[in-house]
Amino acid sequence: MSASKPDGISGKATESAARRTRLREFQSQLLERMQAARAGADARISQLGVVMGGQRWLLDLTEASEIVPYGAISPVPLTHDWYLGLYNLRGSLLSVIDFARFLGMPPTVPNQESRIIAFAPGLNFNSGLLVSRVLGLRNVAEMELQANTSEHAQLWSSHCYRDQDNTTWTVLDLSLVVQDNRFLHVGL
Repeated sequence: MSASKPDGISGKATESAARRTRLREFQSQLLERMQAARAGADARISQLGVVMGGQRWLLDLTEASEIVPYGAISPVPLTHDWYLGLYNLRGSLLSVIDFARFLGMPPTVPNQESRIIAFAPGLNFNSGLLVSRVLGLRNVAEMELQANTSEHAQLWSSHCYRDQDNTTWTVLDLSLVVQDNRFLHVGL
């Protein structure tokens, strides 16, 4: 009986280690592809697909720098409910925004798939968006351009795409988001 217990524990530990290895490999491949897209080596793939507020969004890779796991966020008093607080990213403080909540949607409930997408340094804005899920890189060349009819993104997006599965993707222009007065004033 005691011989079967260590095998069960060992099997679970091996399975958990294999999952972590696959996740690291996926993140490494995604990082390599993001860097290649930024360098212009692969112009076909230039958008990162994410889910915020139950909607699918595309972020330009030149405007997103890192994808980090959701972690300890220090709340800041007297701020809007969409401003979640500060996140320590290797010694730099990052303001974390629940963009879905900013748009008036229900708050994002963090889970194991939640991530923070850090803004690229070129935007000169130490901030990140809380996303429900990262869906990976998307090739917009394989999608059909659509008029932007989303009431939530008209200020920050000029267009949407429809993919082969008839799913709508809204392009979120982070350079426009960081110029929005409401976004810049997090205090109550």
